[in-house]
Amino acid sequence: QPQLVESGGGLVQSGGSLRLSCVASGFNLNRYAIGWFRQAPGKEREGISCISSHKDVPTYSADSVKDRFTISRDNAKSTVYLQMNSLKPEDAGVYYCAARAPPFWTVPAMCARGEQDFESWGQGTQVTVSS
Repeated sequence: QPQLVESGGGLVQSGGSLRLSCVASGFNLNRYAIGWFRQAPGKEREGISCISSHKDVPTYSADSVKDRFTISRDNAKSTVYLQMNSLKPEDAGVYYCAARAPPFWTVPAMCARGEQDFESWGQGTQVTVSS
């Protein structure tokens, strides 16, 4: 059974940084596209950043986090990271990672479609940003 476990969340001051990790088990991460999604209180879950299984395919990040967040993967460690810099209070929420087996839509399309495309989800990690 595919499992994803997020970690790295916490409380940080505005302007600070966090690195989230998503560790996969029970499946070969190499073949899967991975996405990071955020759900803020009272809001729908949104796609933040997604990465294909193919290293030559560009990653995608939402406009709200572009140039501040970077998604990367280390298949040897079965881990996908989300480096978050220059954090803002509006970045707060529960962050989830999710996995999708091929075939794939384009990376931006998968990120936008979220639960329609990603089959396996972690339990989430809380990020709080103080102003």
